[in-house]
Amino acid sequence: MRSFVKLVTVQFKLFLREPAAFFFTLVFPALLLTLFGIIWGNEPEPPGSPFYMGGFGYVDSEVPALAALVIGTTALMGIPIATANAREQRILRRYKATPMRPATYLAADVVTHLAIALVGMVLLVVVGKLAFDLRFGGRAPVLLAGFLLSALAFIAVGYLIASLAPTGRVAQVAGQVIYFPMMFLSGAAIPLQFMPENVRQVAEVLPMTVVVRLLQDLWFGREWYWPAALLLAGLLVVGTALSVRTFRWE
Repeated sequence: MRSFVKLVTVQFKLFLREPAAFFFTLVFPALLLTLFGIIWGNEPEPPGSPFYMGGFGYVDSEVPALAALVIGTTALMGIPIATANAREQRILRRYKATPMRPATYLAADVVTHLAIALVGMVLLVVVGKLAFDLRFGGRAPVLLAGFLLSALAFIAVGYLIASLAPTGRVAQVAGQVIYFPMMFLSGAAIPLQFMPENVRQVAEVLPMTVVVRLLQDLWFGREWYWPAALLLAGLLVVGTALSVRTFRWE
């Protein structure tokens, strides 16, 4: 347990020492929320409006959407690069050579990235509440369960990318190729209502779109969108199985 705690502490310190990772994971989504809130406000749209959300405003819907963005940044941009670089620098090889069980390192890494994603969402909630009178219609434990399911599913994909990428540079490129289209097309940064119909049809099949839909439904107090939950659960199982099979320490 002591090794686990020390590893989590070290991983947090390494994250805080990376200005780019810190900015784009935690600060950038909060800045986007602030910008969008200033532009569109948070007044609920009237019934019949294409943006009517049952008494919720734009910022109310954007907080869970940007939480999906935080998950994607953490899992698809952070994990592949950090893990592949650690392998290139033989850090993973040294960890494996110690008496510590390899599973301890992996568990600490997963918990660290989960915690970073949670901090990102909490920051969004704080900014939304202080600046735009954020509304929440769901139940916090249910929302947390949906958030953890989404984050773990994407983390599994992040480790799969890290396992397959031969170098840190390849991992970075692969993460960007997967992440950026979903960032712009999933509704996480730009609402789907602003997009043409043919673009929305493409966006529906993206995993991050599923996360946005799930988290928004839970935020508004609706029932679980089970197709999304089942898809994410399948992504978690398959991604974990493939990551375990392909993960390389050196």
